[in-house]
Amino acid sequence: MAQRLPRRLKTVTVGGAGSEADQQAAALAAREAIEVLEVLWGQSRELAPTAPVSISQLRVLYVLAGKDGINQRSLGEELGSTASSVSRMCDRLHALDFIERTPSSASRREVELRLSNKGVRYLKELRTRREESLAQVVASMTPPEQAAFAQGLACFRTALLRDQGVAGTVREEAAGSA
Repeated sequence: MAQRLPRRLKTVTVGGAGSEADQQAAALAAREAIEVLEVLWGQSRELAPTAPVSISQLRVLYVLAGKDGINQRSLGEELGSTASSVSRMCDRLHALDFIERTPSSASRREVELRLSNKGVRYLKELRTRREESLAQVVASMTPPEQAAFAQGLACFRTALLRDQGVAGTVREEAAGSA
């Protein structure tokens, strides 16, 4: 069942002086936009031709897309999750045939994780649906709005990667898909 988008975001004016009020206004605008995007993302996951995965499982797929062949311990560190939680997520994704487990060439006690062909296809289809949804919205913007939007996102991404310590694999994966 498709979710409805909020009717209208509050209009936020940012003065450009870098004041605390400007920073809070920008953060509010970002939060509101992200909430709308979460609804769009949820809709694209619901339309998936294969069984949708949870948000946590999707994070696993993103990490594996950027770090092919990592072990479960490293995956847990990337996700900031406990070993038991990572194990359960991997069990579920393996049962869906989205990931493969192979013996490690470095250690007989470890298993390497990687996306299966089905997992790669799922991520590709999901990303395509999301890009199509975003392209429809961006197409409704004027050229100056599109340019400002792209510049704002680029600046936000740069600051996020520099200042917030986002997991390295997510950084690498995002850069690779751009």
